[in-house]
Amino acid sequence: MHKNRFRLFLPLLLLSSVFASAVAAQVVAIRAGNVIDSAKGTVAKNQIILIQDGKITAIGAAVAIPKDAQVIDLSNEWVMPGLIDAHTHLTLTEIPGKAPFEASYLKEGSALRGFRGLHNAQIILQAGFTTVREVGNEANYACSDLKKAFREGWFDGPTVQCAGKIIGQFGGQSGNVPPEQGAFWKFEYIDADSPDEIRHGIHENIYYGADVIKLVADNSVYHYSEADIRAAVEEAHSAGRPVAVHVYGGPAADNVIRGGADSVEHGFELNDDQLRLMKEKGTFLVGTDFPTAHLAGLSPSNDVLAHADVLGAKIIDRLGRAHRIGVKMAFGSDTVTEMPGRTRADMMLDYLAVWRAAGVPPADILKAMTTNGAELLRIAKDRGAIAPGQFADIIAMPADPLQEIESLRKVNFVMKNGKVVRAAK
Repeated sequence: MHKNRFRLFLPLLLLSSVFASAVAAQVVAIRAGNVIDSAKGTVAKNQIILIQDGKITAIGAAVAIPKDAQVIDLSNEWVMPGLIDAHTHLTLTEIPGKAPFEASYLKEGSALRGFRGLHNAQIILQAGFTTVREVGNEANYACSDLKKAFREGWFDGPTVQCAGKIIGQFGGQSGNVPPEQGAFWKFEYIDADSPDEIRHGIHENIYYGADVIKLVADNSVYHYSEADIRAAVEEAHSAGRPVAVHVYGGPAADNVIRGGADSVEHGFELNDDQLRLMKEKGTFLVGTDFPTAHLAGLSPSNDVLAHADVLGAKIIDRLGRAHRIGVKMAFGSDTVTEMPGRTRADMMLDYLAVWRAAGVPPADILKAMTTNGAELLRIAKDRGAIAPGQFADIIAMPADPLQEIESLRKVNFVMKNGKVVRAAK
């Protein structure tokens, strides 16, 4: 009886396998009128892009379109790789007013935070952000579950890298909390005040799914030493993870740069000597270059964020100096507030005006939002360009962003891993 059932089942299994192979072999051909090479800032005209099994297999003006291919006509569009944001908090929205961001811990658990992350992730994917790095403040590892949901194909979403809980000195990014309240910050932070404790925090984060290690170096009067940073870098790199460090400037930034961190997050007060050292060492700046209007909506946790106009001017100055010195930069938004009638994607794209004000040309902005981001996230072999072997993360728009960077607000076509998630009309 068992053998008979197997004989009946085997043909169905083989038929299913053949059908799955046929579906997987479907070729998509894009007729692209203008293809932007964001690494070089150049444009190739009238290209054919072939895609199979989620990856680009060929691109060129003379590429033949297979007879049975699905053809997508973008001949009047400007086509480029999907955008990358290297500093996001999709699962976090600060409570407006004077409430500290920790106030949300009383009302929002990890599940709700995960749903917010899903909501924001789908919005920004539609706007052209196909890869993001979530650098902490994700509740109790909510990002790891969000990432799993996208990988399972339950929802459309960008490629997501997670940092897990932020590692910092005692207290995380809180301060002056009555001891009776307990160490509530451990909902999103790991206390680590020595190299051994830092290593333990890294192990814990990786266990729960972290792709990048995030440290806070200077949130209080004490800060991590160069030896502390070096210990974190050695431990994380041995596990194949880069290290991102929140630091504004001063001696703490010296330690972060000399200790070998892969990226400085924020760096609002970096001086020219520090920027030159970053260039020398290949340290990325993820500047989170806030528009002044966004700064005004933040809950100030320290004096650095207390005066929006002053900090807004300081950010533009630092961004311009970093560009002129030649520091590697990756785009990062750090958007955690809301504005009436604006989506998370709208607010992320507001940062383009700051880069323009700092004198950064559109070609360099696009590079920071694509190939540089892919290099920092260690995914350059798979994403960040339109080239054979890359995943087909492709966006398009009706105007040239190399001429006017604000054209990125008009993205009307998005493909993620070879699947069209927004079709041009």
